[in-house]
Amino acid sequence: MLITTSFDFPGYDIIAMQGECFGLTVRSRNIGAGCIAGFRSIGGGEIPEFTNLLSKSRNEAMARMVEEAQRRGANGIIGMRFDSGAIGQWSEICAYGTAVSIVPVSDIAQKQYEAMVQVGQMPHQQTYASRISEWADPNAPQQQPPMPGQPLPPQQPAEAPDPQAQVQPPPQQPAPPPPPDQSPLS
Repeated sequence: MLITTSFDFPGYDIIAMQGECFGLTVRSRNIGAGCIAGFRSIGGGEIPEFTNLLSKSRNEAMARMVEEAQRRGANGIIGMRFDSGAIGQWSEICAYGTAVSIVPVSDIAQKQYEAMVQVGQMPHQQTYASRISEWADPNAPQQQPPMPGQPLPPQQPAEAPDPQAQVQPPPQQPAPPPPPDQSPLS
């Protein structure tokens, strides 16, 4: 999945738009990290516990946005942005953009796209995970359960849509037989 904050991909043509897509997560800090962060805030400076929480939350929101775009058949997202807010003690992070289908048109873009399809994602996207837990073993393989009500597609390398392909109309249904003659018999 190629993702950009701009509204085009240099070296690629956008051939279809699948609409808006977003990923959302609402997180709470755990009590231990909250206490440690409270002590750190007295002295000032960065609070690494919250930096880590925010980084995980953004990656989780990005993964959910990518899953939504893939469900729509997209292989790119343009105009990607983050939004955040607070709901009491919880923080909400939303990643959003426009899902698109793109095809490489330059030689460099073609090589980049082929490498991405072979691996299944861009190298920096390995940190995206849609199910992050503060209590999970970081070395254990993560299973990605589907979002409620929507199964995820099997993990296969994305293929670029064929811009030359034409949509085939649905097959014609045979016409119903004419009604029987309603004339009275004599």
